Amino acid sequence: MIADLQCVVLDCPDPAILARFYQSLLGGTVDQQDRRWALDDDWSTLHTPSGLVLAFQRTADYRPPLWPDPARPQQFHVDCGVTDLDRAQEQVLAQGATVLDLGSEERSWRVYADPAGHPFCLVRH
Repeated sequence: MIADLQCVVLDCPDPAILARFYQSLLGGTVDQQDRRWALDDDWSTLHTPSGLVLAFQRTADYRPPLWPDPARPQQFHVDCGVTDLDRAQEQVLAQGATVLDLGSEERSWRVYADPAGHPFCLVRH
């Protein structure tokens, strides 16, 4: 095992509205304080009663998916918690991931693509 799943992140035009929608569907707490994330106008979370965390990320010029049109596919990514970003990076690259964005040394997350091109983040916890 390389990482722990921290949350599933959905792109959207308004994170607060989408978080409240999913709260009405699943229950839970919107924007609960959590050391893993900073909450702001561009990021909202829902901690569900089952323990799953959904996060909602504002995306400029958001274009929603058109099911099942492959020209506008489903949009989401997962955040995976790790204790050692460098070691986890070595492991995911060995499994076929590719680097999309390493950011700065101070940043606590890095972005990769899985072998099919879906983005995911390794997040230091």
